[in-house]
Amino acid sequence: MTPAAPLSIIVPVYREAAIIAAALQALAPLRRRGAEVIVVDGGSDDDTVAQARPHADQVLVAERGRAAQMNAGARAARGRTLLFLHADTELPTGADVAIERALADSGRDWGRFDVRIEGRAAALPLIAALMNRRSRLTGIATGDQALFVTRAAFARVGGFPEQALMEDIAICIRLKRLSRPVCLRARVVTSGRRWTGQGVARTVVLMWALRAAYACGVSPARLAQWYRHVRA
Repeated sequence: MTPAAPLSIIVPVYREAAIIAAALQALAPLRRRGAEVIVVDGGSDDDTVAQARPHADQVLVAERGRAAQMNAGARAARGRTLLFLHADTELPTGADVAIERALADSGRDWGRFDVRIEGRAAALPLIAALMNRRSRLTGIATGDQALFVTRAAFARVGGFPEQALMEDIAICIRLKRLSRPVCLRARVVTSGRRWTGQGVARTVVLMWALRAAYACGVSPARLAQWYRHVRA
């Protein structure tokens, strides 16, 4: 039987050939300390899979969709704790140790990091600060904040709901029934490309509108159609 790993880092990707090798190389110190890295591709038509293979313990292909890809990675994982990491997000030094200590000391089942958004736009530090503050108040985190959860808790809530959008919010709502999250002040650094590509103000308005609509019961599938239309 293959021994369990202390931490499984699951990275869902789609068309990330330009950044995936460097992103995975940054995880090499954690792999040397026993963590496993699982990349789950959603059917990329570029070199994402080939670029990822030398730097990961497993590279899988799953149905496209972040929730489905992360669930596929979780099924293949050996770790006692699962960490879901976006390809454009960098963990702080010693993230594996911080996660293990935080869960053990708090007795909680899951958590996330604070975030810093990388980019030149003057509003990005404020946006990150508001994200971190909101997350502490509500107990809801976003995928940009590198969610981590014990394998047992992930199984108890049934994993990520396989919906087109807002899967991170949905699983946080489920996990909050088990415990409040551990909110680590150590910061992940995430790319500001999503914020600056269409303009910071426009993206902020879009994100808040999507969240409000989701809270009012609009289906994730309809939200995804709206999101794709607006981003286009």
